Amino acid sequence: MWGFGLRLNPHIYPSLLLEGSFFNAPSKIRTMKERDSLTKYAWLSIGAAILTMGIKAAAYLLTSSVGLLSDALESGVNFVAAFALLTALRIGARPPDEGHAYGHEKVEYLSSGAEGALIMVAAVAIIITSIQRLSHGVPIHRLNIGLGLSFAASLINLMVAQILIRTGRRHRSIALEADGHHLMTDFWTSTGILLGVGAVALTGQQILDSLVAMVAAVYIGWMGFGLVRRSTLGLIDSTLPASEVQNIVQVLDGYTNQEVSYHALRTRQSGSRNFVSVQIQVPGEWTVQRGHDLLETIEHDIRRALPSVTVFTHIEPSEDVRSWLDEGLDR
Repeated sequence: MWGFGLRLNPHIYPSLLLEGSFFNAPSKIRTMKERDSLTKYAWLSIGAAILTMGIKAAAYLLTSSVGLLSDALESGVNFVAAFALLTALRIGARPPDEGHAYGHEKVEYLSSGAEGALIMVAAVAIIITSIQRLSHGVPIHRLNIGLGLSFAASLINLMVAQILIRTGRRHRSIALEADGHHLMTDFWTSTGILLGVGAVALTGQQILDSLVAMVAAVYIGWMGFGLVRRSTLGLIDSTLPASEVQNIVQVLDGYTNQEVSYHALRTRQSGSRNFVSVQIQVPGEWTVQRGHDLLETIEHDIRRALPSVTVFTHIEPSEDVRSWLDEGLDR
């Protein structure tokens, strides 16, 4: 393709619709169907959140443990976050349209960012409750039943988290992966809280319940901050990971010789889709067809090296000084 704004007519240029191309309609439809199918995992997360929230709430009511209360609050956050995940996946699965030519998948960053913010709010609530309990101690009872219920809920979160993380990585869904990591965080914090409550049962020191809850809250808050940070970086179009950029460079270096060079390589990630732009310099005496064939080959190889990528290339005569003045964003 010769420019960033070129629109291709499939009846005039059928040869341009290579396999894996962003403009390949069957491939694009298949991708959108795959993205839409991810909503079933959001429903799985919702179901797990409702179930674990009920179990942990029962454990708190039976024991009056602030540690188990913090666990129940975290499951409440999971429930809200799962609905945000469902909404993001549904919007992100929509195909590109006139108003959103690059698709809707970046909405996943909003979901994961909101989830991170909710986690941080829950962490603050846990700390406040723990401080209140330190000042006005509440006896803990029926620990055996409470610990058993909380442990069962933790196992549910562990299983669902593993499913969400694997699926999110396979489909490059940051929202799905973030929800999985959130549930995994819930599992580890629940494990820590169970240890704290168990310590109370063994030692009789009620203060351990609040102290362990506060430590868990700090960890939960840090994980929430990490999700917010990652989502923010996605919204401001951060470059692709270094390993993926290196794959692109290897492809381009394979075509570099005395006649062909490249510069102004730029990358960004939008949800599950990657975007790459690069400018190729060739001798001005080349024919349009020869330059076009080279760009098509380079684009095809980049698509093979990187999943879900849209490639924009621009060809320039190497003898023209203007070809070397456009490496910056604002020429």
